[in-house]
Amino acid sequence: MLYIVIPVFNRLAYTRACLDALRRQTNQQFRTVVVDDGSTDGTAEALARDYPEVTVLPGTGQLFWTAGVNLGLRYALGEGADRLMTMNNDVEAAPDFVARMLHWAARQPEALLGALELDIKTQQPVYGGEQFSWLTHRSRELLPLLAPPQQRGLHAVSYLPGRGLLIPARVVAAIGLFDEKRLPHYLADYDYTTVARRHGFPVYLNYDARLLTYPEESGQEQTRKQRTLRGYAEHLFGIRGGGNLRNFTHFALKNCPPLLLPTFLLNGYARRLGGYFLH
Repeated sequence: MLYIVIPVFNRLAYTRACLDALRRQTNQQFRTVVVDDGSTDGTAEALARDYPEVTVLPGTGQLFWTAGVNLGLRYALGEGADRLMTMNNDVEAAPDFVARMLHWAARQPEALLGALELDIKTQQPVYGGEQFSWLTHRSRELLPLLAPPQQRGLHAVSYLPGRGLLIPARVVAAIGLFDEKRLPHYLADYDYTTVARRHGFPVYLNYDARLLTYPEESGQEQTRKQRTLRGYAEHLFGIRGGGNLRNFTHFALKNCPPLLLPTFLLNGYARRLGGYFLH
């Protein structure tokens, strides 16, 4: 059985839309677990009243993304899940999303799978996976390189985001859960899929499965919009900061080939220190 784990903190309207999209799935062979990490907007009451099919696990208010996901994954594994999925609440799955993920999961039982992301406003593809070079510190996005007839099936990528990430239970048995100690929020998903690939598990972007997303609503984008010294400090040092130097250092030390580590770190620090006001 597939278990879908969704960590939430407030933003009830997004959570409703996400859960309503899951209710419309053509394949209902899954169960949904929401980890409510101390929401103050009535999320717990609304879920209990309107979504009785959803298991809700309360958090402490200090779980953030990684520990929240891990709490849900532990519960799912305890219930006998053989496939797991992490999903953010600010996505809406296309009606055939689960069906198309399970289709490829059956054919690639050891693979981690992500989904093609479309902007919910324009319905245009915005993310189709990346192939990353440790040498140049650059990612090559696959989406612009693929002609429409090629935008189907599985494409190998270097890592995957955690919104709509399917993980076979055997991967968790081999490498454990997400690194909540060193990567409490950002980079935990990229780290996990990188570690899994290094252990021999394939990592693919499934172009047949679609997620509708809100690109402008991520915490990282909201911080960048501020363009203030306070926002800059949050970007570099805050637990939700997309340029968090501590998180980047942990990610690099865990995953970068040793010979490339010094230049990779210097490049990464320069990008984070100088990039905030350039984008």
